[in-house]
Amino acid sequence: MKSKRIVCTVTNDLNYDQRMIRICSTLADAGYDVTLVGFKRKKSKPLTERPFKQVRLPIIVEQGKLMYAHYWFNLFFFLLFRKADILCAIDLDTILPVYYASKIRGLKRVHDAHEIFTDLKEVISRPSVHKMWLWIANHTVPHFPVGYTIGESYAADFEKRYGVKYGVVRNATVLKPVTIPEKKERFILYQGWVNVGRCFEQLIPAMKQVDARLIIVGEGNFYKEAIALAKEHGVEDKVVFKGYVPPDQLGDYTIQAYIGITLFEDSSLSNRLSLANRFFDYMHYGVPQLCIGYPEYQRINDQYEVASLIERADPDLIAMALNKLLSDEGCYAKLQANCLKAREQYCWQEQAKTLLSVYEQL
Repeated sequence: MKSKRIVCTVTNDLNYDQRMIRICSTLADAGYDVTLVGFKRKKSKPLTERPFKQVRLPIIVEQGKLMYAHYWFNLFFFLLFRKADILCAIDLDTILPVYYASKIRGLKRVHDAHEIFTDLKEVISRPSVHKMWLWIANHTVPHFPVGYTIGESYAADFEKRYGVKYGVVRNATVLKPVTIPEKKERFILYQGWVNVGRCFEQLIPAMKQVDARLIIVGEGNFYKEAIALAKEHGVEDKVVFKGYVPPDQLGDYTIQAYIGITLFEDSSLSNRLSLANRFFDYMHYGVPQLCIGYPEYQRINDQYEVASLIERADPDLIAMALNKLLSDEGCYAKLQANCLKAREQYCWQEQAKTLLSVYEQL
């Protein structure tokens, strides 16, 4: 029997999308013929070989409305003629061309929703942009009855808004054997995008009250501002910026870290109901972390206490929680042991079962 052909569509450069690499590899390993489509930037590096096909479509402009318009146009015609049985839209970024191409061709379609796109801060802060994405969501999502998202809170929101019942596929780390080394230095680690809304305005001044280094691994749209904040608060010696680190080297920092940071501003519903990838990365390396007690973190922490949860992003609360983790070895040991238990359940091997069951519906 010929394998089903799935085409997944994203608006990025493919090489560094760990979530889609994990999803597409799992589908390919299960026997599907998978193609991941993204776009090609001027500075795009050669594609890394994967167990699935990869296609980059050219774009004229690399940001803004023109980027979307041109990419959607190219993607629509690509999907119109690409051999496929199932088309998968990742978030609202690519849902319009997927919807119309699948409708014209009579193909099955899937929605991979890893955020509440219409409630992102950068969307709701611009009324005309917000209005556009709301129309796109209302026009398309109800016609994607099959899909999956990253947490129970998101799934409930999608059902309430659009009447769709999506599976929960958390972006959990692949379970691998781990040996926790002796921590030579009790440093605090932030890994991920250094973007607006990640609470650097509260975290960096909090470091004035904490006797440890904060290492920030990653770059983003708030990177320069974060460096300026460290200088402004006189903590340049405590806050170390490592910049971009390739994914295959990131684990070297994570396993050596004493505490992880997962903080988001309560600036949008998407943030409040989110469940960050790094939450699982810290857990899998046995690293207790600091989070705000949003629903998904609270849900997992009620089952396995792996994090110190605070009510809100406040410099004093952050400093107090970090100092407790640094000084209370009994509390730290308990959280670390719970991480090693929780990782057995919250791992990609378990989440992949739900992913495959979604596609088996089709």
